[in-house]
Amino acid sequence: MAETVSTQVTDAVTQANVKVLAESPAMALSNLYQTVSQSLSLSAQNAVTAQQQSNIVHQTTTTQGVSLLYSLGAATTAAASGKALRADTPDVLANILAVVQALKSV
Repeated sequence: MAETVSTQVTDAVTQANVKVLAESPAMALSNLYQTVSQSLSLSAQNAVTAQQQSNIVHQTTTTQGVSLLYSLGAATTAAASGKALRADTPDVLANILAVVQALKSV
């Protein structure tokens, strides 16, 4: 068996190694770009999900508040109105007047 290696074989191996070394920075940057873009898109998706969940909570609390207002008895409403009227602050009185006028139009 021959102990020497053909120069063509060594050139081919050297060229393959150089090709791998030359492509390494590009591959590393492409992996970095993909990782960053995936992280950013996941952050945007999490923000949208959080906003949707927040909207659901706001809708639920509004529905519960309206339901509570409708379920209050006349005595409770009168007591709350009496407390508000005894507050003697103009903004409270203006708010009560606006509510009464709105209820009259319904």
